[in-house]
Amino acid sequence: MCILRIFGKNVLLRLFLFIFVLCSPYFVVAQDDFLAKQYFNDGDFEKAVVFYEKLAETNPRRTDYSEGLIACYQQLERYGEAEEYLLQKINEGNTYPILLVELGHNHALQNSSEKAAEYYEKALAKINENPNFGYSIAFRFQKYTLLDYALKAYSKAMELNPKLDYNYQLARIYGEQGNIDKMYSAYLNLLINGKTSKSNVLRSIDDFISSDAENENNIKLKKILLKKAQQNPDVLWNDLLSWLFVQQKQYNSAFRQEKAIFRRMEGGSIQRLISLGNLTLEDDEKEIAKSIFEYVVEQSTDEVTRLNAQLNLIDIELMDANEKTLAEVGNQYKTLVEIHGYKNQTLQLQIAYANFLTFKLDTPQPAIDILKNCLELPLNARGEAFIKLALGDILVFDKKFNQALIYFSQIQKNLKNDVLGQNARFKVAQTSFYKGDFDWALTQLKVLRSSTSQLIANDAMQLSLLISDNSLEDSTQTALKKYARADFLDYQNKKKDAVDLLED
Repeated sequence: MCILRIFGKNVLLRLFLFIFVLCSPYFVVAQDDFLAKQYFNDGDFEKAVVFYEKLAETNPRRTDYSEGLIACYQQLERYGEAEEYLLQKINEGNTYPILLVELGHNHALQNSSEKAAEYYEKALAKINENPNFGYSIAFRFQKYTLLDYALKAYSKAMELNPKLDYNYQLARIYGEQGNIDKMYSAYLNLLINGKTSKSNVLRSIDDFISSDAENENNIKLKKILLKKAQQNPDVLWNDLLSWLFVQQKQYNSAFRQEKAIFRRMEGGSIQRLISLGNLTLEDDEKEIAKSIFEYVVEQSTDEVTRLNAQLNLIDIELMDANEKTLAEVGNQYKTLVEIHGYKNQTLQLQIAYANFLTFKLDTPQPAIDILKNCLELPLNARGEAFIKLALGDILVFDKKFNQALIYFSQIQKNLKNDVLGQNARFKVAQTSFYKGDFDWALTQLKVLRSSTSQLIANDAMQLSLLISDNSLEDSTQTALKKYARADFLDYQNKKKDAVDLLED
């Protein structure tokens, strides 16, 4: 039994030694590889070159070791050794063409431009043998900012093999050279041939476009797009022209392009026009926004889309409202309610009407009745939350703070991890602030600082700092209570009363 045990141990020991001997070269190579890269990255080329010479000799097929060795020689200005090594690799046969670029670069580092050009041309000639060499050669030229040679390499490869498409690389090089016309053409060719997406093209040319319509690059792009639209009337050109006009804030021109797209695309989405209208409204171009939403109302066959556009038109009217306007808007809301009634799909109408009655006409009770009627509908959790949020806001306006807090707390409980639930928690804090219950407000705000909504988190931080900073030196919180009162008056649109209280 003892003999067997000893025999078994010997077998295991021999097996272990065999595996160790077998694997040790790999461990050595891995260690040398790590040290070579580490010394090179640290700029210690004297030490790095020792390891790269060893690695290149023992692993002649590894191009990364060859390139590391050449780079070390060049950093140490040992150009003769770099050339000798490159020639040796080239003379071995089956020349990898980027070595010719490297040899040319080695001469360029010695200010021997004619000799460098000779090898660059030899590298380009290799593309005749195999057009697939074009990419690697061009990429190596780009590495050394030899953009003209890179262009030649890509173009030659594409010419010899039409299946190759390097328009994306060409476009980037044209951009770097400042050849904007050719850059635009290359990107648009990619788009036409389905080689890239519109978003990729727009992202690439965005850096060359400004908000100034008279900018030279803007004018060039506009001319190219108009020319292409004349040669081939495709909605793609309307789409790109619309994008350009939006960048230049020429919303009327963008609107014309969007109408052309909508008319030419049977059953096309009207959402593009709505997005343009919202963007125009955000930029305070009310008249253009009005035209866009009126067009949506005329063209849309969808009840909800048409209603939303009508509500946008009402919002535009209310921006410069007087008593006459308010009366007219009131009649518009009544008409819309008669048309659409009370249903889940048009809750936005009831909420907008309730807000109008409360914040514009200072009549919260009819608004409360409207929203309570909405709660009788068969709503899902989010629909119910939207109504309760609006109802809570109106109850706060009417100084019915405790009722408002009940609704906000219900939303917070039912939609804990939802943005609506976090919004409801902020409204609990805000309502508590208006009431003067600052401690409870701070408790809610502390949780909201880590909200997934950046907007809510920022609002929570501001209100939290306001309460904390104004509670340190004033234990009675007299000034803070007056500020909360003034903030509430501002919430009720009683601007003059709020300002008078703040001045006090």
